[in-house]
Amino acid sequence: MLLQPSSLLNHRVSLSSTSSYSRQLPSQIPQFIHSKTQSYHKLSITCSVSQVHSYGTVDYERRPMIKWNALYKKISLMENPELGSATVLNEWEKGGRKLTKWELSRVVKELRKYKRYKQALEVYEWMNNRGERFRFSASDAAIQLDLIAKVRGVSSAEDFFLQLPDTLKDKRIYGALLNAYVRAKMRDKAESLIDNMRDKGYALHPLPFNVMMTLYMNLKEYDKVESMVSEMMEKNIRLDIYSYNIWLSSCGSQGSVEKMEQVYEQMKQDRSINPNWTTFSTMATMYIKMGLTEKAEECLRNVESRIAGRDRIPYHYLISLYGTVGNKEEVYRIWKVYKSIFPSIPNLGFHAMISALVRAGDIEGAEKIYEEWLSVKTSYDPRIANLLMGWYVKEGNLDKAESHFNHMGEVGGKPNSSSWEILAEGHIREKRVDEALSCLKEAFATEGSRSWRPKPTNVSAFFNLCEENADMASREVLVGLLRQSGYLKNEAYATLVGLSEEAVDESQLPMDKDRSSSYSSGDENQDDDSEVLLNQLQGSV
Repeated sequence: MLLQPSSLLNHRVSLSSTSSYSRQLPSQIPQFIHSKTQSYHKLSITCSVSQVHSYGTVDYERRPMIKWNALYKKISLMENPELGSATVLNEWEKGGRKLTKWELSRVVKELRKYKRYKQALEVYEWMNNRGERFRFSASDAAIQLDLIAKVRGVSSAEDFFLQLPDTLKDKRIYGALLNAYVRAKMRDKAESLIDNMRDKGYALHPLPFNVMMTLYMNLKEYDKVESMVSEMMEKNIRLDIYSYNIWLSSCGSQGSVEKMEQVYEQMKQDRSINPNWTTFSTMATMYIKMGLTEKAEECLRNVESRIAGRDRIPYHYLISLYGTVGNKEEVYRIWKVYKSIFPSIPNLGFHAMISALVRAGDIEGAEKIYEEWLSVKTSYDPRIANLLMGWYVKEGNLDKAESHFNHMGEVGGKPNSSSWEILAEGHIREKRVDEALSCLKEAFATEGSRSWRPKPTNVSAFFNLCEENADMASREVLVGLLRQSGYLKNEAYATLVGLSEEAVDESQLPMDKDRSSSYSSGDENQDDDSEVLLNQLQGSV
């Protein structure tokens, strides 16, 4: 869930001077060397795995993949992530294997790709502590700001920005800060910053407009999406593939098939644009929402025909969207094609498949895929087990959900906060206040709970159950947990759970990697489409 504007809106932060800044550094600022890099408008923007050489940093001779990939796996599969990436990096070098900037940048790229933002930031901080070995560019600064915003919040990202030398404050660093504001839905700050970018001549290319369009998409201010498109056309700024895809999504979100198809026709007439798989997955999603299944499936066939290279993500989308329309035959066909191309399927792939089968009502098939995953997994992801648990609870079979929960521990897995919340939901359905509260307490106490918060529907249902049983003490316990965890600082969330009087206008909770992907019964893979587009845009930083 995106965060609401923080109390930082109550004062204007100067983004052009560091002279008055005196607060403590949010993370160590490296001694950057302003080397000549690619100009911003030449940055490669892609929704798939971006090119290895897109960081704009030094040390880019081609190297074998094995070394960086092995290092990435060591970091991503750490049994105790709290030890930090530095532990792995130090052990690696103690073994006599000197790490290069290229290898570490490639590890960071992969960690960001799979939303392991905290670990990616730790790699950068390890390099920061070795400034004599690693040269840093403006592109590195932009990536690090992006990671700080996601891990520690927008306020820390602003601190980082303010302490950078002016020589490093180019289009990329401004773009990264704009991304941070947009992810946090800080409209005023985002609009102020893009005005600043216009004044500096940093808004002469599509990317900042695309990011602002995404903000207005999230705020459901579709007229402002249109105004961004109009401004681009008036200033002769060519719309890129992302501009068109966001514009398509905006028209579809308004329920206008005609407008969406008009934009698509304009897109086809633009000789500089080649509609990609994201174009058609966006249109398919909109057609599904409007109940136009036949048109949606036609778009999905176009998605499949436009998959290029060894990009796994389109297959995840295809599986997920076919599951949403209930076409399990196509779900299995795409799964078979996917497995024939890639020798191993990551957890995300199994998650997409099981989620699709659950949505298509094929629970027996989902259970078989789950057993297959258990036999090949390299690490246990509780979110996959949560899909089945959520189905069992939804069907009123709490006993089977609890059995599945217990089995998780037997096969070496650890339940996450969402696992406990699913059990709590089952107890709420069976009107068991004590058991539900016990599970919710476990959810709050579980490692990694900062990247989770209970679904408003479950919180409201628990409050209603407490009122039915005149058990205000249990209600206050949950209110206390929500308050202590800081979730009630988010005004929108507090309002949804009926506690708007608890809300304050500050939303600096870190945007951890699972915040937007934690369990959501029956709809886990259906991220807000504009948020997906923003994530793709951020891949260009």
